[in-house]
Amino acid sequence: MSRLTTVQARRALASAQKSGAGVPAYLRWVNRPLGGQAAVIAATWGWSPNGVTALSAALGAVGIGVLAGVPTWRAGPIAAVLLLLGYILDSADGQLARIQGRGGPAGEWLDHVVDGVRAPLVHIAIAIHLLRTDSPFWLVLIAGLFSALVSAWFLSQLLAEKLLPKVPRAADDSSAGVMNSFVKQPHDTSTTYLTLLFLGLPIAFAVIYTALFAWHVLMSAASMRRKYVQLAAL
Repeated sequence: MSRLTTVQARRALASAQKSGAGVPAYLRWVNRPLGGQAAVIAATWGWSPNGVTALSAALGAVGIGVLAGVPTWRAGPIAAVLLLLGYILDSADGQLARIQGRGGPAGEWLDHVVDGVRAPLVHIAIAIHLLRTDSPFWLVLIAGLFSALVSAWFLSQLLAEKLLPKVPRAADDSSAGVMNSFVKQPHDTSTTYLTLLFLGLPIAFAVIYTALFAWHVLMSAASMRRKYVQLAAL
């Protein structure tokens, strides 16, 4: 793939951006814009979308490894930074594909595989870290259940998207749309990554992480029920 100039890359990206409707706040206003900047840089360097996906996966893997392998408070902030950087590139690969006109099923599949592996592994790494730092067993158990829950939710959402009729999303910058983005923020993986910043404060981390798990339980149950009703009506 030939390299693009910065101006060409920015123009291509501006004409192929996704709507922010229904997207969590961090992803909508922080991660996607940063991912767009990373995609422009990657386009000027001649990188491929799959190469960006691979770098995203590598950063996530190192972050997960630090979280599981370093039983000190430093593991939390280091892992959070690495995972958030990987998350930026997770947005950049799709935007780069649109800049280069190279989007396709293979790239989308690879991106989903990386997401599907990384999400539960983060919580497994948290469980390992908690075990190595003699944290309460009930918190370790929550981390294990969290891993299973995010896998089940990811799979249910992915299958529902494939089975339900496609409905185009319109941009929604109204106050209701903005509020909806903040309501959905706890579901965004960035919230879990940011929670790792409190790993060195055991009580604060336990409260925040448990509350986040409880929110996921409630929202996933409501989401799965809604998707089932929609599919049963077909």
